[in-house]
Amino acid sequence: MSKSVEKNSSTSGRAQPPAPEALLARLRSLVPTLSRGPAQVGRAVLANPQAIVPMTMGQLAAHTETSDASVTRLAQAIGCSGYREFRALLAASTAVQTAVTATPGTGQLPADIELDDAPAEVVAKLLAEEQQALADSAAALDIAALTAAAEAICAARRVVIAGIGASGIVARDLSAKLERIRIISQPITEGHYALTLAAVMEPADLLIAISASGETADILEPLDAARESGIPTVAITVRPRSRITAADHVLIGVAARESDMRPAAMSSRTGQLFIVDSLFALVYQRRADQAGAAVTTSHQMLAPRRARKDPS
Repeated sequence: MSKSVEKNSSTSGRAQPPAPEALLARLRSLVPTLSRGPAQVGRAVLANPQAIVPMTMGQLAAHTETSDASVTRLAQAIGCSGYREFRALLAASTAVQTAVTATPGTGQLPADIELDDAPAEVVAKLLAEEQQALADSAAALDIAALTAAAEAICAARRVVIAGIGASGIVARDLSAKLERIRIISQPITEGHYALTLAAVMEPADLLIAISASGETADILEPLDAARESGIPTVAITVRPRSRITAADHVLIGVAARESDMRPAAMSSRTGQLFIVDSLFALVYQRRADQAGAAVTTSHQMLAPRRARKDPS
């Protein structure tokens, strides 16, 4: 089957600067992947973005005990040409944040969950974290890459979805959705099997690799094997500068903040599942007749079982 999908939909050339409302979300994803100096600058920006806006490059370097070069590297990592563009983008971002927090019924992200928090407070904090992660993921999502990935799924003879640990949950979720609309899909959640399967895949297939860190060896090795064999690839991650972004099409989600009670695997899953839902919606649109018929058939077949369980 021929592939008309354009390669490298989100990885060609220098990264583009995000929209103001997505700046801090992208920065939160980038900081863990940066070298010491730029990461230190990034953490200072995230800690108090409004205080950073008036600073010159030299003042920010002194404030963070780094160098002008570290400030410049951070700006370039985010997709800006230099610090001047980054500062303008940061000013716009803080203006957006100020408008949001001034709106009744909204507020800034709450503090992390404490051991003595009441149950209602725990629920409220988690809800706010999840809502922020979803909003950040939506703002930062590359629509061109998402569209290309959906088209790659529709064009593929078979879709193999690899994820380990918590990412395996996301892989199974996407596979189940695709299978329900009659797209041949297989979730792989074990590293050796993922590599074995990647070695026998064909160019008519598609490999979707899911890794929050983007550095999981059991995912990177199958991804490399697939790419060497000319097999189309899609990556889903929360780390835009990780090695998994060597895939043809890269989809970046945004993790909620980590804490002792909310480890990385838990915080990253929200952004990944949002991407999966968005991706599935686009696939459904492109396979509307087939998808609709499949869903209708499954509803009809399951109706008697629901009736037996609920006589009313």
